[in-house]
Amino acid sequence: MATLKERIDADLKDAMRSKNELTLSVLRMLKSAVKYKEVEPGASALDDAGVQSVITGLIKQRRDSIDQFKAGGRAELAEKEEAEITVLQNYLPKQLSADELSTAVKAAIAEVGAKGPKDMGAVMKNLNPKLQGKAEGRAISEAVKAELAKLG
Repeated sequence: MATLKERIDADLKDAMRSKNELTLSVLRMLKSAVKYKEVEPGASALDDAGVQSVITGLIKQRRDSIDQFKAGGRAELAEKEEAEITVLQNYLPKQLSADELSTAVKAAIAEVGAKGPKDMGAVMKNLNPKLQGKAEGRAISEAVKAELAKLG
């Protein structure tokens, strides 16, 4: 099976051939971000998990931009960022549904023995490695906050 980087390269070539400007620009940006991460001091070639963490970071940046664009009344720019997120999500594992996330959060709360909102750090520390790439950090923290609020 091809690595994530190989898949991105192949899709980049396909986007060039089909003249798909959105995919082309997003994949070029992604390749650049991966390359940048690899040339940082002490870094080496990224494996699939490393590439996924770069993708997750790029999605987080886009979400922040969307919030700012919507607040500034720039709906067309927000839509462009949303489209970029859709392209980037193709390279992450299937995201958890709200029900699956809620089940994972409840299991982690039980595992940690959390009693209320003050135990959020312990629950997050338990959950983050398990859900790496399967759910966004913001979604995880919001789900944990909601569940812990019910307890406290």
